[in-house]
Amino acid sequence: MIFITAKFLIKPEHADEWPRVAAPFTEATRAELGCMWFEWSRSLDNPQEYVLVEAFKDGAAGAEHVGSAHFKQAQQDLPRYLMATPKIVSQSVDQDGWAELGEMRVDG
Repeated sequence: MIFITAKFLIKPEHADEWPRVAAPFTEATRAELGCMWFEWSRSLDNPQEYVLVEAFKDGAAGAEHVGSAHFKQAQQDLPRYLMATPKIVSQSVDQDGWAELGEMRVDG
């Protein structure tokens, strides 16, 4: 799968509304057949920073995502809310979903 983590630094005046602003892009991406997950979290250390964790089944699904109409629309709509270009880590991993974190195993 393609596993991606991206950090978005939002302008202060838009930080609280970011989930609503990004909602159309989020919903359309989650509806893609190749999307495994697409999840936003807000930083505990910086309320202007949102972290996006996403995964696609394979490179073809990732390419389909980047080529989609909603991705192109997000490229037009979302930058005006950002302080800086988002930072990203993108890797192909030999996994097909989440695995358990054995070092913190919960029994029972």
